[in-house]
Amino acid sequence: MKKTPLLALLLGVTFLFSCNRFREIIHPDKPGKGKPFREYSNRIILDWNAVAQKTMEGPAYASLLSSRLAMVHLAMHDALNAIAPVYQTYALQSRDSQAEPVAAAASAAHAVLLASFPDKQTLLDSALNQSLATVAAGEGKTRGIALGKQAGQALVGMRQNDGAFGNPIGEVNNPLEPGFYQPVPPTPFVFAPFWATMPPFSLESPSQFRSVPQPALDSKAYADAFHEVKTVGVKNSQTRTADQTAYAKYWYELSEIGWNRITRIAATDQKLDLLTTARLLALVNMALTDSYTAGWDSKFYYNFWRPYTAIRAAETDGNPATAADEAWEPLLDTPPVHDYPSTHSALGNAATTVLASLLGDKTKFTMTSPSADPANATRSFYSFSQAAKENADSRVMAGIHFRFACQAGLELGHQVGKWTVEKHLRPLAQPK
Repeated sequence: MKKTPLLALLLGVTFLFSCNRFREIIHPDKPGKGKPFREYSNRIILDWNAVAQKTMEGPAYASLLSSRLAMVHLAMHDALNAIAPVYQTYALQSRDSQAEPVAAAASAAHAVLLASFPDKQTLLDSALNQSLATVAAGEGKTRGIALGKQAGQALVGMRQNDGAFGNPIGEVNNPLEPGFYQPVPPTPFVFAPFWATMPPFSLESPSQFRSVPQPALDSKAYADAFHEVKTVGVKNSQTRTADQTAYAKYWYELSEIGWNRITRIAATDQKLDLLTTARLLALVNMALTDSYTAGWDSKFYYNFWRPYTAIRAAETDGNPATAADEAWEPLLDTPPVHDYPSTHSALGNAATTVLASLLGDKTKFTMTSPSADPANATRSFYSFSQAAKENADSRVMAGIHFRFACQAGLELGHQVGKWTVEKHLRPLAQPK
């Protein structure tokens, strides 16, 4: 498979490796009476999350990052779960209780990434060698490598024709009529149109949770949202506070980067074990990717214009409560896709729903963001839901979404996250 060129946001990730010692595997016989791999660090999962993002670093991979991360983490989950089955598997059907888990997890991630990006073999082989160097030689290591390859190949086979490597530059041929999406400078295209029909990882179809229609152009609800974003989202707003400007920029990075970082922080802060971390990141990345797919389905179905277009063309919307400003500019550049619903809001709440389900919502964390101003500024949160709400609000402050688009995105993300947690990688019944 080949990478696809694209002008998009830069993806920045730190590439880190650390060691895991070979230790005894503990097989559970009752819930709460021991966990598999309880003596293992979760470092190998976090390392390969970083490797995957390093492999797809840069704008050419923006349309692939989310779905390939889901594949990587599902493969690692399945490989570990095949050694000591605790949860439902996703793709891999074989088992091997004698396989070494670090070798299995690393080999699973490597297999997915190498099949997807053969031009990155040098980077990937180097990463795999560093991971395997921490594992003692022997039959367990050999079996772990083989099991990991099987897990990776199972995911690659399942997603072989998912369309993820399609052309991310789509044409826009909408009529120049009120309400219809039009490209917003500086991007004269629509991004990744194939996401709207890409087979989901968790959902039954892209349209399963299609959003309800946005407010009519001549409604009070539309006028209220119009006035809000026109006032607080304009580049040099006199009503947007310094903090609102700060978090608009803080949350501007790609959602799959930010919410993977949040998940890594939570897994580290709570000292989650190896398999719990693998399952958590698999579910989070399934929900993130399916939120893109479900969100794109709704976006292309409703085909609604962005605030940039709406405010400049307000004299055509038929609403006497709106007024045009032909020179209006948002605080931040508008992403090249339709307004409704906000997938940025959806991804944040999908990840939050998974994280809250597994770890509890009232989990405190602190995170830095490379898109913040100044770069790598830090914000602290008392819960995942607080972060998700601020993440959604940031799009109004940035001038790139109507409030109702963000509200619809939050609802969509909750539905996707809830479905993902309830339907996939569920705990197996343990013998009494």
